[in-house]
Amino acid sequence: MKRWKSLIALTVCLLLVLTACGTGGKSDNAGPENPPSGPASNEPAGGSSEPSAEPVTIRIVIKDVSASNPLYARYFDTLEAELLEHEGLHVQFEIVELPQGNYAENLNLLLLGGDIPDLIYFQGGDQPIAAQGLLEDLRPYIENSKYLKGIMMEHNVKRIENYPYLLWIKPVTPKVPVVRADWFNELSTGRALLDNPTVDNYYAFFRELVDSGKAKYGITVAGDLAEIDFIFNEAFGITSTWLKKDDGTYEHSLVSEAEKNKLAFYNRLYREGLLDNEYMTKQWDTKEDAFYKGDAGVVVGTAGKVLDLYEGRMKELNGDQAGLVVLPPAKGVSQGFGATDVTKESRGFAISALSEHKDIVFRVLDFLAGPEGQTLDRLGFEGQHYNVVDGKAVLTEAYFSEWYASFWEPIEVNTSIPVDGSLLGPAGQESLEISAQFFKEDNNFAIPEEYVATWDALSNLYKEYAADIISGKRPVDDFAKFVEAWYANGGRELADYANSVLK
Repeated sequence: MKRWKSLIALTVCLLLVLTACGTGGKSDNAGPENPPSGPASNEPAGGSSEPSAEPVTIRIVIKDVSASNPLYARYFDTLEAELLEHEGLHVQFEIVELPQGNYAENLNLLLLGGDIPDLIYFQGGDQPIAAQGLLEDLRPYIENSKYLKGIMMEHNVKRIENYPYLLWIKPVTPKVPVVRADWFNELSTGRALLDNPTVDNYYAFFRELVDSGKAKYGITVAGDLAEIDFIFNEAFGITSTWLKKDDGTYEHSLVSEAEKNKLAFYNRLYREGLLDNEYMTKQWDTKEDAFYKGDAGVVVGTAGKVLDLYEGRMKELNGDQAGLVVLPPAKGVSQGFGATDVTKESRGFAISALSEHKDIVFRVLDFLAGPEGQTLDRLGFEGQHYNVVDGKAVLTEAYFSEWYASFWEPIEVNTSIPVDGSLLGPAGQESLEISAQFFKEDNNFAIPEEYVATWDALSNLYKEYAADIISGKRPVDDFAKFVEAWYANGGRELADYANSVLK
């Protein structure tokens, strides 16, 4: 077994070196050549529901989940008990710990070392692993599932068909900007921003946040441009990955005139101290800390429950008046939080193709999609996160401030106990509503394997030029040099392929 693991590790390592662990390209060749058939009928995967004498150990790795956290320790103890009671599954969860830091990188180091848990949460870096046949094709399991098939949304169905190794059943949740409510109410530019969220009005709002002394800078983001792009891409005309030109052909949005104009605006924000000048070194936790402490006036967070957690923490530190105001996407050429990519899930759960307990692992995932599993995963613990009053679950303040579903969040709430009221607070609910208002599908596509390395190189080229232009190390006019380098280093071939697909 050690030798087998070493061979796997070596193979994966070589592939990762070749592909540079890119997250931008999408391969349509990934996965086992002969995926297992999965459950053969509508009977629960794994056979008899009679519990075994000894529990089956299921090893799992999930971002930010640690056995040292009492809440998660209790969660998985409770899940073990409920699986035994409701499904006859006698399992024991072993949480694999990762060091602090970049989750995707640390996870790849774990897998490179030959340690491949049964259930793996990916947040990037999954494609090289899938390309080696190390991730299970989930489609046969889903087809014969008891609950999962019924809770998948349209975008989930499209993504699993395109890339059958990751499952992430959540509503479409773009990143949405928020600001402290007490600060917003004291600023003269706030109402104008809500009524007419032009780029100029966003600039004025950031300017007043800083000039008033409330914040050190108008906005901060975690490490790259992805979060701030949710606000401004469409306003500058970046409405999809591939933009149609006047001659009817398509060009990648990253080499468009719209992208150049957007980067020029970001450079202005950076130059005037309205964009955090240390944004490139920010991680998600330091970004959030800057928001709570008042250094950043605006941050961008995932629509839904995440923003409820932000609001709960903000009130805890700064008082009930410091709730959150959800801000709209900037308006210009278009308006929205960006088109939604349906080529694959960008994050989600995968089952190891080497696991000896694949059917059991999937039964766990399926149970969590059913009423009893959803009651635990969505509501938390009775007496702490909710109380049962007149036969209904009444959510507590602790629910809104600390509880977050670890697995599935379908739009329809189907728990074994009816819920009194909404599972989301005002910020979370409003952010989902505004996200749905601006939803549209992207025209992106799965990049063939032969172009993945090219895409990774082009993505890195873009990041280098974008960072230099924003920080002022390069003039904005150097964008033309970037475009020339893009096409010279494989961008032309990629564009030719895109035009053959999109036509």
